[in-house]
Amino acid sequence: MKKVEAIIRREKLKVVKEGLMEIGIDGMTVSEVKGFGKQRGYKEIFRGTEYTVEFLPKLKLELVILDEKLEEVIKVITERSKTGNIGDGKIFIYNVENVVRIRTGEEGEIAV
Repeated sequence: MKKVEAIIRREKLKVVKEGLMEIGIDGMTVSEVKGFGKQRGYKEIFRGTEYTVEFLPKLKLELVILDEKLEEVIKVITERSKTGNIGDGKIFIYNVENVVRIRTGEEGEIAV
């Protein structure tokens, strides 16, 4: 099993979610996060005063999937969240040793 963490633009959530549902992914966790990479933030003027916004708002998607779904999930997230501009995000992939469904006590792939 794999854990996929994707940092994406907020406005891309709906199309990414729809794409993942189309390939049979029916669960994910979404968190609002802030950070920066090469984009490095931006300057904004508010009431005549310039402010530097260093940490940009993004969304973090977290999914635990079966190994055979990995390439398909990466393809959907990449294609649906790409704008071609700096700040499109990143995808991180981790190995998952085990999953336990709290309600039933089921473990492993059946708990995903």
